[in-house]
Amino acid sequence: MINILFPALSVMARVLVAFAATFLVPLAWAWAEDAESLRIVWSACLAATLGSGLLLWWLTHRHRRELLPRDGFLLVNMVWLILPACSAVPLLFTVPDITWTRAYFEAMSALTATGATALSGLDALPVSVNIWRCFLQLIGGMGIMLLVVAVLPMLGLGGMQLYKAETPGPMKDAKFTPRIAETARGLWGVYFLFSATCLLSYRWAGMGWADAFMHMCTTMGLGGFSSRDASLGHFDSARIELVATVFMALAGVSFVRYFVVVRGRSLMPLVRDREVRVYAAVLLVTTLLLSILLLSHGVYDNFARALRASAFHVLSLATTTGYAATDYSQWPVFAPVMLMFLGCFVSCAGSTGGGIKMVRMVLLVKQARRELVRIIHPRVVNPVTLGGAVVPATVLMAVLGFMLIYGATTMGLTLVLLFTGMDIVTAFSAVVATVNNIGPGLGEVGPAGNYGGLTSFQIWVLTAAMLLGRLELLSVLVLFTGAFWRK
Repeated sequence: MINILFPALSVMARVLVAFAATFLVPLAWAWAEDAESLRIVWSACLAATLGSGLLLWWLTHRHRRELLPRDGFLLVNMVWLILPACSAVPLLFTVPDITWTRAYFEAMSALTATGATALSGLDALPVSVNIWRCFLQLIGGMGIMLLVVAVLPMLGLGGMQLYKAETPGPMKDAKFTPRIAETARGLWGVYFLFSATCLLSYRWAGMGWADAFMHMCTTMGLGGFSSRDASLGHFDSARIELVATVFMALAGVSFVRYFVVVRGRSLMPLVRDREVRVYAAVLLVTTLLLSILLLSHGVYDNFARALRASAFHVLSLATTTGYAATDYSQWPVFAPVMLMFLGCFVSCAGSTGGGIKMVRMVLLVKQARRELVRIIHPRVVNPVTLGGAVVPATVLMAVLGFMLIYGATTMGLTLVLLFTGMDIVTAFSAVVATVNNIGPGLGEVGPAGNYGGLTSFQIWVLTAAMLLGRLELLSVLVLFTGAFWRK
């Protein structure tokens, strides 16, 4: 087994060396805060991560070779287990009364762009700590391994194995440039272009530079962390909510599509994309439906206010961001349940959002309709198509297999939490919120609360749920099959 691990560990060493550079961001803010104790913490974490990477490289560099598919899955899981641990260490020294369990949960939530927090008193935390939490979501939103493939060319063609293991969505085989590293750099280029625009937009809307930077990170990463306990409700600004709504909608679309648009200098790839059209239609219909519901129940006294609230929260929950401008759990019960449901599938594959992904739902609906037609016309040739192309049977089987495992995982983790004594609303919504990387759930973990009141065991269960959701279940569960470890 050690020989199996060494090639992945050799690349993991380089990942740690690259990740050490991320500590420069909170360190820079600590210098701006003129806080010597914080500068020591961030400098020590940078040095420790860099030193660990160099030591691991020295121990494993002789085992470097072309990555096989198995190596790719091993490396992805190592990254998403080890980097949260590195990210959690500074929280132990900067957040009052935090335990390792909650620090690791917070770091996992940040890197997986889930946005579930076990912390309170965010307004009182040092700016560099909140910067760190939010910056991790910017990195994790697109995917640590995509960044690694872009900046570590020594992966060679094996980089495609990492891309397939981590990239959200069922259709991962298409390369949009001759080399996967070029694709990754292109995607990150588009990502940071959108991020810079989002930052300036938040500044225009009235946020200070620090708040604008933090909320840009968590908007583009669709993570939903905030520097405020009240999330965006703290600002009570229609302009800020508008900026958040627009950029959440943009980030919920595949960045691959944006990459193609930029390269081709045409919007037609977006307009013709079936997944994007369904995505936009679902958001528009549910926003109007929720606006009418809130107005008819007297939650708001005019349509403009109802539309503002519904548009913001539909985009926030449907794209798995998790911002809140008000306690929507107090709305008519249909509203919060619908918002949680949307978070399970609305985000597009290739976006920074979590959940099942819209393309899978489109394929499932098409497959269901196909089976209904076959009941009436058993001999009819009616293949499932997407974008004018026939979807291979292997893709359909993979989608069906994913949905089976998704349902079993959700129910299994819910039962585990129920066994610990948690109430059904909190248990089920917490699992849905973490597996789909939404963030806030309902009940005890609703928008007005957080995960800080849960037991250590419950938090570890939900930490595992976040990891499973971020790597879309199969990339993690494959490690538990006997065939994976056999030669």
